[in-house]
Amino acid sequence: MAVSARKRLNNDKYNAKCTQINLKPLTPEANAIKAAAKASGQSIQGYILQAVRERMAKEGQPLTLDDLPGADSAGGDSVKP
Repeated sequence: MAVSARKRLNNDKYNAKCTQINLKPLTPEANAIKAAAKASGQSIQGYILQAVRERMAKEGQPLTLDDLPGADSAGGDSVKP
């Protein structure tokens, strides 16, 4: 199915705000992460980002919306205040 020009524009604007971070866990670890994300009803990205945010907060480095450029238009798996 073709994507409309407006949808493509909005996707491009959102993607321009994002940075891709690649992870390469061993297959058993990846399978465990996928299963845990599914069991919690979250996407894999959402599950991993939540875990990272919780660890950052625990270590005294909480991520806030002020830390993010363009934080006023949060979407997807964005940081929750």
